Amino acid sequence: MKTLVFDTCLNKTYVNLSEDEKTLKSTIIENKEEKYHSAFLISSIVSLLREYHLKIKDIDVFGVNIGPGSFTGIRACLTVARVFAQQVNKPLIGVSTMEILAGLNPSSKNALIILDARRKQVYTALYSADSKELIAPKLINIDEIDSLPLADSFIISETSIQPIIKEKGFESLNFLETDKDLGMILSKIVNNKAKIKEKDYFWAKVKPLYLQTPPVSATCKLPKS
Repeated sequence: MKTLVFDTCLNKTYVNLSEDEKTLKSTIIENKEEKYHSAFLISSIVSLLREYHLKIKDIDVFGVNIGPGSFTGIRACLTVARVFAQQVNKPLIGVSTMEILAGLNPSSKNALIILDARRKQVYTALYSADSKELIAPKLINIDEIDSLPLADSFIISETSIQPIIKEKGFESLNFLETDKDLGMILSKIVNNKAKIKEKDYFWAKVKPLYLQTPPVSATCKLPKS
């Protein structure tokens, strides 16, 4: 089984190709000059497939990060994934940013994810050490962080959230400072989910995980004539 996954929701683009759960190649793309990393998604996929003499029809399963994260990044990778899966009628598996980041947990504790959502809010979710979802991804006010199980969890956050957690007496892993390949984590999750045959991974059912209202969805009122 050949699996192609990609992610443009965070600070880098990840593209991973695997066969029978073994990674053939994993690519990480960072911003280049004034170009945002997601601009290189299609060319990176084309280059990867060409290197292994493959076409989109040769891929058995597609996987993609559905957010939360950059609204532009979510739209970019999910649109590409849905087009590919639709064209060749293959399964598409969506995975949240929070579940992917939980894969950075090296401990036996639950993984508590806390990410900056701006507007004095954070995204959060909780996963067991064996990747079971204990608290689904949600949006809370930043002053509600105290209500989270900080003391009993391995906390994964980012640069803007780390000081807040430290003020409360806890340490956290800043995912932005790790060199871990999130594409490989995404690939592992997708391959595991693909084994659950009773699941319906029809491409049209995979939706973006917008925990906040995207700015482009705001209603535009026309001036009265």
